[in-house]
Amino acid sequence: MINKTIERILEKHIIEHLFKGKIIIIYGARQVGKTTLVQMLLNKLDRNYLYLNADEIDVRELLEDATSTKLKSIVKNSSIVFIDEAQRIKNIGLTLKIFADQINEVQVIVTGSSSLDLLSKINEPLTGRKYEFILYPLSFQELVNSTSIIEEKRFLEFRLIYGYYPEIVSKKVEEKELLKLLVNSYLYKDILNLEKIKKPQILEKIVKVLALQVGNEVSYNEIAQIVDSDKQTVEKYIYLLEKSFVIFRLQSFSKNLRNEIKKSKKIYFYDNGIRNAIIGNFNLLSNRVDKGALFENFLISERLKYIYYNNINCNRYFWRTKQQQEIDYIEEFEDLDKQVNILNAYEFKFSKKAKPKFPKTFTNIYKESRTMLITEDNFENFLGY
Repeated sequence: MINKTIERILEKHIIEHLFKGKIIIIYGARQVGKTTLVQMLLNKLDRNYLYLNADEIDVRELLEDATSTKLKSIVKNSSIVFIDEAQRIKNIGLTLKIFADQINEVQVIVTGSSSLDLLSKINEPLTGRKYEFILYPLSFQELVNSTSIIEEKRFLEFRLIYGYYPEIVSKKVEEKELLKLLVNSYLYKDILNLEKIKKPQILEKIVKVLALQVGNEVSYNEIAQIVDSDKQTVEKYIYLLEKSFVIFRLQSFSKNLRNEIKKSKKIYFYDNGIRNAIIGNFNLLSNRVDKGALFENFLISERLKYIYYNNINCNRYFWRTKQQQEIDYIEEFEDLDKQVNILNAYEFKFSKKAKPKFPKTFTNIYKESRTMLITEDNFENFLGY
């Protein structure tokens, strides 16, 4: 159990962008700690601030169709205004534009649980007037910074099963109950409200199919057949799941060589606990057939966080040929000095006894690539340690 507050890496990036005349927008799934992050930041800054929670009706009414005169009377002597769940406010984009153009000595920070919903309201009005950030569930890096690498490695099995949501990590609640609540009360509810989806049962079926296919290539046509729907509906719902920070995709890597799979994708979950709650499986690893998939999802989602929080520029893929030769994960970096692209190829095996096996087709074609086997013994190297 972790009693102390865990410092979020994103905090320092936000502080670097304060009071530069632009709106700061923080996206992220519900319950990942957006409000806590901003409140911690505000406490450190020691400035007058105004907190407005758009879950409350009177706050929404206050900020809808606002004028500069009205906003100035609301702000008064506050130097920071924090608007929580801003996507719930009608015409929030125009309200934020007034702040950016006419009251830009005040730093406005807004949060939103759906990038799609909030973006649709602010994108055009705030062109060139905003800094955008994403907050993910807690990360391996943040936990190591807060405790130690030895201690966090001891929790590997727990993280593979229950994930990194803040309340799970702090053990303030019973893990299974919280994760079920997150899935049923937030995940489905928020997405259904987003587009007024008429067939919620189809959405639930699609999410379960994706959860069971982690680590495998995904076919929209195949999913449509399984859930008894059509390809367009599947594409739409998967898009909504991505924009709600439930899932993300990896594309296949190809340099147009004859045998390489060119247009394929894999889908992963941002959090292992959410994935396991969707399929209702919280069994220990010794009683599971999907521990390899759990390990892969954990590594790829944690690497995504590490890359984002540390401002690393690279493209991320998997690789496969028509003959079923495969590499789990590839990162492509651009070497500007040599004007070449550098490839790092990774294989993930949960077993300590696993031996590296990289297809000769790949190593012969991409001779300059670097290959590495990631296991439970050395996974911290892959995550920056």
